[in-house]
Amino acid sequence: MELFEAIAERYSYRGEYTGQSVPREHLQQILQAGLAAPSGCNSQSTRFVAVDDPALLSQISDLLPPRNASRTAQAMIFAVVDAKAPAVYEDMSFQVEDCAAAVQNMLLAITALGYASVWIDGVLRVENRAQKIGALLGVPASKVVRIMLPIGVPVEAGPRREKLPFDERAWFNRYEA
Repeated sequence: MELFEAIAERYSYRGEYTGQSVPREHLQQILQAGLAAPSGCNSQSTRFVAVDDPALLSQISDLLPPRNASRTAQAMIFAVVDAKAPAVYEDMSFQVEDCAAAVQNMLLAITALGYASVWIDGVLRVENRAQKIGALLGVPASKVVRIMLPIGVPVEAGPRREKLPFDERAWFNRYEA
């Protein structure tokens, strides 16, 4: 799939997945897309853990709300960041931006390979879910699971939300809202 087609086709899929597996080769391509993302001062601060073991996927799903999109995912990728973001320029960290760029690259790769996913973040921040999942994945205490991407073949295409028109969000040379 061509880049601009993947951008146009990408959407947040919250439905069920078929039982079709996600080959390791595809997971590696998706991870490589995340690793290729830009990062502040080339700090490359985000780490990733891909999960394709059915028993581990089940354990992770048991920690999530019953209606979570990950229940039937055939694979998941977790973005892991430092619990305390180190400064890389002056007194600033770009860890949030680094992680976001990597996740967006992976979402586009997921779409280009014919799978669907959704960026899951908030649900990890309640009930110590990030820490519990981190423990299952062997994530050191100095790191935290920040983003989860369930991956699979969608049972049915999900709805694409309409985007605001170009001229309501983008301009040339001057902000015009």
